[in-house]
Amino acid sequence: MVRTLSNAEDRREAVVAAAMHTFAERGINGTPTSAVAEAAGISHAYLFRLYPTKVDLAVAVAERCMARIHAAFVEAGSHAARDGEEVLAAMGHTYAELLVAEPELLLLQLHAHAASPQHPEMRDAMRSGWQRLVEMVTTLSGADGPEVQRFFAYGMLLNVVAALGLEDLDAPWAHTLTDKPEPPADGAAGC
Repeated sequence: MVRTLSNAEDRREAVVAAAMHTFAERGINGTPTSAVAEAAGISHAYLFRLYPTKVDLAVAVAERCMARIHAAFVEAGSHAARDGEEVLAAMGHTYAELLVAEPELLLLQLHAHAASPQHPEMRDAMRSGWQRLVEMVTTLSGADGPEVQRFFAYGMLLNVVAALGLEDLDAPWAHTLTDKPEPPADGAAGC
């Protein structure tokens, strides 16, 4: 039997994947690094060789989370543009599907936003991720500032709907938030 040794980059990937799961489950501040090391199958000391601080690891997780959303938006928006469909609507639909298919992304966003005031590095990483998203959505959709703002505002509503499981509630107030809205009078696409 041949034993394959993994390099540091492979281990970093394993650590980020493990941290995404454990941070989503327990929160960034509530997750001990020993839990991440255990989930990644490495020693606690080796974790700190790969990521010198817990914040360094949390930043890597936040960047991965935002990159996943970015990639999904690019794919959906590019296909929509090629097919002559509404780009913002396609990206919004993809985001709603992503929240269902990969619920850890929602939890990671919420935890990263919550940790940002305490950790400037996290805040900077999230700002950078948001900047890339806003610039890409604006460029790919050709939408103006107010349309892009409505798109992201609706995305935040999707976060609330997903986090609180509002799709499963049969209550008038929940339907107010979950029923498909009529298209805006000003022609904005929405999600």
